[in-house]
Amino acid sequence: MSSVTTKLSNAASVASSDAQALVAEMRKAIGSMRSLAVDFEKDGKSDKVKKLEEMVLEMVASYEDCMALTQAIKEVPGVYQPSDQPTDFKTLIESEINKINGASSASGQNHPLFRQFRESVWNVHHAGQPMPGEEQEDVIMTSTQMSILNVTCPLTGKPVIELADPVRCVECRHIYEKGPVMHYIKSKKPPQCPIAGCPRVLQVGKVVCDPLLLIEIDELRSSEPAAQNATNIEDVTDLIDEDEE
Repeated sequence: MSSVTTKLSNAASVASSDAQALVAEMRKAIGSMRSLAVDFEKDGKSDKVKKLEEMVLEMVASYEDCMALTQAIKEVPGVYQPSDQPTDFKTLIESEINKINGASSASGQNHPLFRQFRESVWNVHHAGQPMPGEEQEDVIMTSTQMSILNVTCPLTGKPVIELADPVRCVECRHIYEKGPVMHYIKSKKPPQCPIAGCPRVLQVGKVVCDPLLLIEIDELRSSEPAAQNATNIEDVTDLIDEDEE
């Protein structure tokens, strides 16, 4: 790898990390809005639920834009071609974003995060019943279920929601308890991912607690049947009240 490519990779790593941190904050905000909508639905405040639904739809669109940007930045070092002419990185990134968006089937009201919002509100009064337009047999895959590939650590057998120090492989996206997986990487030669059938070889620098991991685990934890109502919800009622004035 040339020095230019190395510098580009390092810069892309920093930039994508910053973008991912923003994505994580947006994900948290959507989760807070979902919890607040559930409370409003319980209180019969359907007008406020509707306002939140509109806000979430806008937030999800921005979330997807940031996700695409994050992924595009990561791809740039791989598609960069050295040239005597200055490289138009803006065009390069936009091209990657278009590829990512073109391959995505999730958008608007069919986006998993928005569906999760609607399902949570629907379940307040219709738990166990399919939402309008859906059959009872439909398998509903929430965004958290799609993001978390394994619900137990393959090394300890513990559910991921009970892990004290969870980490995730940036390549295969499987989740482990940090201590045991680091010991596994150092002692196993080669340290192939312990998930059955996964061909990835784990590396210390590529098994990390990424910004979204703890949020996704919290979402999974809150979706458990015995989960308590969410607490410490950010107050977004002011935004709703302002719209009504």
